[in-house]
Amino acid sequence: MQLRRAHGLVAVVTGFTLLLATGCGGKAPTAAPSPSASPSPSPSPSPSPSPSPSPSASPTPSKAPTTRPTTEKSYVLQRTSGSAGVALTFDDGPHPTWTPRVLDVLRARGVKATFCLVGTQVQAHPALVRRIVAEGHTLCNHSWNHEFKLGTWSEAKISSNMRATNNAIHAAAPGVPIRYFRHPGGNWTAAAVRVARSLGMSPLHWTVDPQDWRKPAASTITSRVVKGTRAGGVVLLHDAGGDRSQTLAALPGIIGGLRAKYQLIRLPDTF
Repeated sequence: MQLRRAHGLVAVVTGFTLLLATGCGGKAPTAAPSPSASPSPSPSPSPSPSPSPSPSASPTPSKAPTTRPTTEKSYVLQRTSGSAGVALTFDDGPHPTWTPRVLDVLRARGVKATFCLVGTQVQAHPALVRRIVAEGHTLCNHSWNHEFKLGTWSEAKISSNMRATNNAIHAAAPGVPIRYFRHPGGNWTAAAVRVARSLGMSPLHWTVDPQDWRKPAASTITSRVVKGTRAGGVVLLHDAGGDRSQTLAALPGIIGGLRAKYQLIRLPDTF
């Protein structure tokens, strides 16, 4: 009888111990998810840039970029145009195929926009930078080689990356203002914001992301932008980093749909 009671006590204790280990849901607890949006990118590590790095091919990350910034209260991002106007922004260029076609559409419709340039692309296609500037668009630094994890580097390396990109832009278009920095994937950190501001650049985010980098149909891109935009909005689009035929096809409808309600503006390059 005493032996059976002892065995029962062991069973109760063992069962109680298992309950604590597995939690209320009956499954072993797992680590908390990363604050960045799904799908998270897994880019290859990038070496820190030198002042005059060699050009490389257009950035083509193996996974889709993150599109939601980390949530911190130690920094403030620019998420609006600063007025009632709506700003179109184009990331990852300049690209020899898509950027000229985007510029053609904008010029035909009298629209000014903001181009967030990647340093390796600038170095490879300086004439396109000069065309962007000559046609009255605003420039934005988008890192040297689209480094998704740039903000996790030391501040010295972040600064080197941003300065190398600015230097490449100025080599192509001397003296042009570069008043904005946009972190690849929107993967902001306090360090990236701090360094950008120290170099005179506002950390530029967005309010509308139609996820054109996923290559949906042009009609889907147009609908997402027109329905999702409000006064003062900043629209994220891409003119490089992959096949941008659907973005290009969507652009006339985006311009027409937004102009029915808002003024389209370029972001100011003077503060």
